[in-house]
Amino acid sequence: MRHNSRRGFTLIELLIVIAVIAILAAVAFVALDPLTRFRDTRDARRWSDISAIMTAIKADQVDSRGNYLTAIQNMTDGQVYMVGTGAAGCDDLNASCATAVSSDANCVNLAGLVTAGKLGAVPTSPNGAATWTAARGGYTLQRDTTGIITVRACEHENTTEIFLSR
Repeated sequence: MRHNSRRGFTLIELLIVIAVIAILAAVAFVALDPLTRFRDTRDARRWSDISAIMTAIKADQVDSRGNYLTAIQNMTDGQVYMVGTGAAGCDDLNASCATAVSSDANCVNLAGLVTAGKLGAVPTSPNGAATWTAARGGYTLQRDTTGIITVRACEHENTTEIFLSR
C-alpha cells in the first residue's frame, strides 16, 4: 500500500512566519528611527554649507589682501544679513531662524565668491520648517566691528545652533 504524503507548509505555519517577519521589520524600523536620521543628515549638510561659505570668504579675503568681498564690506557692523540673491524680504522667514535677520533689506549676495572661483554655488539650506530658496538661502552672515565674520544656519534640528566665526 502506497501512502501519498505531500510535503509543504500549512497555512498556519506560513502566517506565523509572516507575522514574525513583520514584527522584526517593525522593531528594526523603530530602532533605526528614520526621522532622526533625516534630521541629522540635514544638520550635517548645514554644517558643511556654513563651512564652505566661511572658507570661501576667508580665501577671498586672503587673495584680496585683507579686504572682504564688496557685498560683505557694504554690510553694517553688528547687523545680521540673509545670504541669498534677494534684495528685500530677507527678514520674512525670521520665525524659522535661530538668529533673526536685522531688517527687510539686510540681504547679502555672495555670488562674487562663485565668480571668483572660491565657492561652487551659493548654498541653500535644506528645507526644514521653512522653504529656503536662492533669494533667501537659510544662512545668515554677520560682521562685527573687529572684522570677525559669523555664518549661521537659520535652522537646526537635532543639535544646538549651527554657526562658525572667524
